Amino acid sequence: MTQPDTPASAGTVLFVDDEPNILSALKRLFRPTGLRVLTAPSGQDGLTLLASEAVDVVVSDMRMPQMDGAAFLKAVRERHPQVERILLTGFADMDSTVSAVNDGGISRYLNKPWQDQEILSTVKDAVERGRLQAEVARLHALTTEQNAQLKNMNAELESRVQARTRDLQTAIGKIKEANESLKQNFLTTVRVFSDLVEMRSGHMAGHSRRVAQHARALAKVAGLDETATQNVMLAGLLHDIGKIGLSDELLAKPYNTFKPEERSIYIRHAERGEAALTAVSQLKAVCKLVRHHHEMWDGSGFPDGLVGLAIPLGAQILAIANDYDGLMQGQLTARALPSREALVYISQNAGKRYNPELANAFVRMISEAGGKATPGIALRPGMLKQGMRLVLDLLHPDGYLLLPKGHVCDEDTIVQLRRLETSSGRHITVQIEAPARGSGA
Repeated sequence: MTQPDTPASAGTVLFVDDEPNILSALKRLFRPTGLRVLTAPSGQDGLTLLASEAVDVVVSDMRMPQMDGAAFLKAVRERHPQVERILLTGFADMDSTVSAVNDGGISRYLNKPWQDQEILSTVKDAVERGRLQAEVARLHALTTEQNAQLKNMNAELESRVQARTRDLQTAIGKIKEANESLKQNFLTTVRVFSDLVEMRSGHMAGHSRRVAQHARALAKVAGLDETATQNVMLAGLLHDIGKIGLSDELLAKPYNTFKPEERSIYIRHAERGEAALTAVSQLKAVCKLVRHHHEMWDGSGFPDGLVGLAIPLGAQILAIANDYDGLMQGQLTARALPSREALVYISQNAGKRYNPELANAFVRMISEAGGKATPGIALRPGMLKQGMRLVLDLLHPDGYLLLPKGHVCDEDTIVQLRRLETSSGRHITVQIEAPARGSGA
């Protein structure tokens, strides 16, 4: 066996033949090609070389002792399938050639004696073909490996995305809960502040809360969006905040009995209310409604004498709700009117004091609500249990807010309500959310 000095970068070819002169001739022929040439005198020696050398092409003679070319090439195919296989044979060896083709899987056979140019081009083509196949195999293996890595990376990425999505959903849920809690706390604070204002004068107790409820209901009927409806409700709770500085005597008198100087003092409360709320950025839109809730459709209202649609829609709604409750409390007229007469007053002043469409809608709304049952079930404090939820605001016997709608009763709440009922000497009724059918509550 021979080990030429030619580097393997251009390719390696192994010639197997039992005739030394044939091997020498082939070495001389291929020396100028730059190919690395190995030779073996037998099939067994050829297999030994293949076990230790990187070979691109094997060219084997057919007729050799012990192991002929067909057997040798079959062994090469089984052990080194990536090696290109070429058979050198004589015309008398056609039967053996068929065996080499079938068993050895040769890519080409050449006749002896060979044509130099033919064998040179055949071997060079085989080397190139083998290298291309090896590169294809390498790229295929690389692609398979990279696809597997990508699959694993995608699975890991998807898992991370799902985990991050869950974290974000949890965070968003907590933010929503926090925002809702802040919103409810803000609304409760406004209600409490409104009740503190009403405690300034006993006859005002519950007025702002009722105005807010009626105004909110009318805003919904009028098709206002959620934000605008809430602003109307907040304005209803705070519309009389400017009255804090008025005297007890003035607050106790009906509006239609005011003297000119008293009227001049009274009409400033809308502007004072706006000024008192200006510092609270969340109440910017509410300030405008508080200022204009005494404007009239025909322009005879205060403080700016706005006419018709120049009056903010929320203020138009608030004016109707405020006057309706004021009529029933005797704040506008010398005599407190029942609901039916107050609605007649609203109807008669549609187009004068009030937006006619809103006034008519309000009258229908109140009339239809008159036959509706109070929501939930009524319980005394002694019958309350922890976890029960209020479906209506709970008012103190003097008219101010004790607990807001939606409050969930706990042990402290129940104990305090029982004490209040005992100390006040008056019954307290709490409207509680009715239990679902089939529940054990």
